[in-house]
Amino acid sequence: MAKWHYESGELRSETLLAHVDPLSAPIKGWAHTGLRVADVKNGIELPSDNNERVILIASGKSVTITYEDQEVILSGRESVFHGPSDVLYLPINTAAKIEGDARVIIGEAPARNKKKPQIMRKDHVPVLLRGAGRESRQIHNFCMPDTMDADRLICVEGIVPAGNWSGVPAHKHDRSIPGKESALEEIYYFEAAVTKTSKAGGTTEPFGYFRGYASDQREFELDSAVHHGDVVLVPHGYHGPVAAAPGYDLYFFNVMAGPDEKREWLVTDDPAHAWIRETWNGQDVDSRLPYTQKAQKEGI
Repeated sequence: MAKWHYESGELRSETLLAHVDPLSAPIKGWAHTGLRVADVKNGIELPSDNNERVILIASGKSVTITYEDQEVILSGRESVFHGPSDVLYLPINTAAKIEGDARVIIGEAPARNKKKPQIMRKDHVPVLLRGAGRESRQIHNFCMPDTMDADRLICVEGIVPAGNWSGVPAHKHDRSIPGKESALEEIYYFEAAVTKTSKAGGTTEPFGYFRGYASDQREFELDSAVHHGDVVLVPHGYHGPVAAAPGYDLYFFNVMAGPDEKREWLVTDDPAHAWIRETWNGQDVDSRLPYTQKAQKEGI
């Protein structure tokens, strides 16, 4: 049986806290998405290869990124629960060095066409509020088809307040159906912390839950607790909800890409759960959101 959930440390390499390499993937058939998480105190180097990348700071004040003849300083944040970070997009065939006192997250995807490097400063990151009531969550839409000019790569961040649910209703993007559904692999990288509204004493173990299941004959089944630093791979199938346990806020970084000619994020709800969207009518977004002041409500 294939392994979809990797606990913190299982994907560690010599220089990276977690690494999913699409050229040497942990599961058979994985080919379109990659992930790097790194503490850059001693500097890390990114190779010149066929991966396009987005780079942001999970926690830390700033990092300096040197590529080609450019030097860029990205401004960070206290943690992933303290609003967006600056984001840098680097195209294929671009080597880079990252230095600073911070932890960075890098989404990758093998690409075909070389785009231009792009910087999105934190004040310009689109911050959306999705769902309503206990299905409220916050999304940072920095690398979607309408917000960043990438070739293959789609990346977002999500924040789920304690006790809330994300990825509702369960949905999939594993078939290429023009205008209806995209074929996209997906990586989830998780972080978790005691919720902003509480102060826990003694030992804590922040966590949440992830659910995924097959949409056809292809194998995929996962019902698992997820903790800080865990990674989940979604090759196909329905996935959701992602739940934040009571007392703990949950964060996820998503990397998506696939073989479709057109770069789109189109999903199909599980028909058994699609009705849940109707229950949001008349409900307000969770009053704890946004975790930053700049946001707009989005009803999906």
